[in-house]
Amino acid sequence: MSGNTSKEIFRYEVAEGVSEYHVMLHVTNSRLTYTEQVDTLLEAYHEMLDGELKGAVAVLKRFFLSDAANQADYLQAIHTEQSGCALSIVEQPPLDGTKVALWVYLQKNVQMKALPGGIYEVKHGEYRHLWMAGACNQASNSEYQMRLLLNDYVMQLLENGCSLAENCIRTWIYVQNVDVNYAGVVKARNEVFVTQNLTDKTHFIASTGIAGRHANPKVLVQLDTYAVDGVKKEQIHYLYAPTHLNPTYEYGVSFERGTYVDYGDRRQVFISGTASINNKGEIVYPGDIRKQTLRMWENVEVLLKEAECTFDHVGHLLVYLRDVADYTVVREMFEERFPNIPKVFLLAPVCRPGWLIEMECMAVKPIHDERYPAY
Repeated sequence: MSGNTSKEIFRYEVAEGVSEYHVMLHVTNSRLTYTEQVDTLLEAYHEMLDGELKGAVAVLKRFFLSDAANQADYLQAIHTEQSGCALSIVEQPPLDGTKVALWVYLQKNVQMKALPGGIYEVKHGEYRHLWMAGACNQASNSEYQMRLLLNDYVMQLLENGCSLAENCIRTWIYVQNVDVNYAGVVKARNEVFVTQNLTDKTHFIASTGIAGRHANPKVLVQLDTYAVDGVKKEQIHYLYAPTHLNPTYEYGVSFERGTYVDYGDRRQVFISGTASINNKGEIVYPGDIRKQTLRMWENVEVLLKEAECTFDHVGHLLVYLRDVADYTVVREMFEERFPNIPKVFLLAPVCRPGWLIEMECMAVKPIHDERYPAY
């Protein structure tokens, strides 16, 4: 049944050290039932691991579902039998009309280990990469849920000899009914960050805050995170693109537009969720999906350029749309400009209603910096 799937693969391969892969797996036959779609997707995934990506291990899997309340249990049951990496499951319907899509970030030549509290350690050389996915709780509102999530994560990092300010590189925050619940998330994050010495005078953390639902309707916020133990402060750099974007704290939120980390052998770049915004914090081209898409690309391109990268270094694109009706236009634009980058288009309203589209990405390029150990 794996003939009912398609895959896109980005390869960053090195002779020695850690090779990296981004894989986007799609179902191509929307007539299959949900369980058939999951089964064919996973069959294709395992065929890939037995074949062209033999020796690679998953670091993070993120499943995008069309109806989490009815679909997550089956996926969780399968994953319990095949666990081994951070698993993110979020209701963000694939816009191609199927019920499930999968983004997998894989690496070769690493050691994987599950740690207490749901963190997975990925180790090679002198660094410990700490991935966590699917953290949630059922506190009474989005503010309390976010506060509890962040405080718990701070404690988990502490137990691993790390801190939010010094080691956390990237977060993903999924908010049920983002138009209603995002304000509580922002308030809690701002207040917790101050306690962790994350302010407009220091730095924040690259992040995507976007609509996304958990299977349980009482869960209003889900959190995925990535941190690195062993990294020095001077290895971490923040991206600002002041000609095109403003600091997020100017409109009351607290995240970095992007972050890159330099290792001895490579630079990894994490671009936060980016929309059609200018350097005054204003929405550019309200109501025009084509022009918003072009401005969003321009913003991401400037951020990448600040990290001395281009779209040629990008491993995957996650594209979020507010309106299903914009999918055909946006897909055609992306296919024309980025035909070879693994990508997925998802139904996921952005944190401000006027933004019709948002995207995020990761990039990697080779560098040689003798000051730091290799990745």
